[in-house]
Amino acid sequence: MKQRFHGNVIGMSALAMLALSTAVLADNKMDDVTITSKKLDNNTYMFIGAGGNIGVSAGSDGILIIDDQFAPLAEKITASLNDIQAGSPKYIVNTHYHGDHTGGNAHFGATGTILAHHNVLKRLSADSKTPKSALPVITFAENISIHFNQDTLEVIHLGPGHTDGDSVVMWQQANIVHMGDLFFKDRFPYIDLAAGGSVMGYRDNVSAILDKLNDKSKVIPGHGDLASKNELLKFKHMLDDSINWMRGEIEKGHDLATIKQMGVPAEYKTWGWTFISADKWIETLYQDLNAKAD
Repeated sequence: MKQRFHGNVIGMSALAMLALSTAVLADNKMDDVTITSKKLDNNTYMFIGAGGNIGVSAGSDGILIIDDQFAPLAEKITASLNDIQAGSPKYIVNTHYHGDHTGGNAHFGATGTILAHHNVLKRLSADSKTPKSALPVITFAENISIHFNQDTLEVIHLGPGHTDGDSVVMWQQANIVHMGDLFFKDRFPYIDLAAGGSVMGYRDNVSAILDKLNDKSKVIPGHGDLASKNELLKFKHMLDDSINWMRGEIEKGHDLATIKQMGVPAEYKTWGWTFISADKWIETLYQDLNAKAD
């Protein structure tokens, strides 16, 4: 379609105009986002902005980041990195494929190397609009080790949980773990069943990481403030209680509407949030656990 510009766009369809307006509104929302940096040890930082939390390793070997939030925030993230150390990230680790964790891939992947589980590449490349620079270059089936800035980062895939391509990143020396979206601090989690996620797998993966931590471990959640092992354990207890409660309701023969009317157990009434309300959490539990009970 031929387009001509005379101050206004002429010849674009109403749908294209709506898409453009939506994109502009999304970008404008990001105008007010501030990237805040929290130093965790000599070489390690946590960035909070919009979307998934970013882990940063910065030192004599260069810069490595874990996740990169939304595309419109790439320049702000770059500016915050430059406040710590000059240079572009050499490596970008994706904990999974969701856009609030990989939106900056095209920007950072233009000069750095993206690493992720095989299924992250599979899902990102399934969208024909994903630019080549946004795709992982190095992929793995289970684990990969990155020897960087006087530490070893173990990138661990434990099987389906939040999605079918989740990774957790553990610093061996610094005693820090980035959980990706296998941890929403004090909130119900999003479990993407359509992308291979699993309620039971999610709980089991959290449990497996807890076994690797100690009381001095620092835990970067996918969403929420920096946490401790005890706070991750509290989250795991919520998962256990939710699973046991939903299984009980299913065994009683209660349908989804009835369970929603009852609501979540009283101790978890405050865990709902904008994206995953109590009703959404009930739907996720019921859909996955009821299917497996059949």
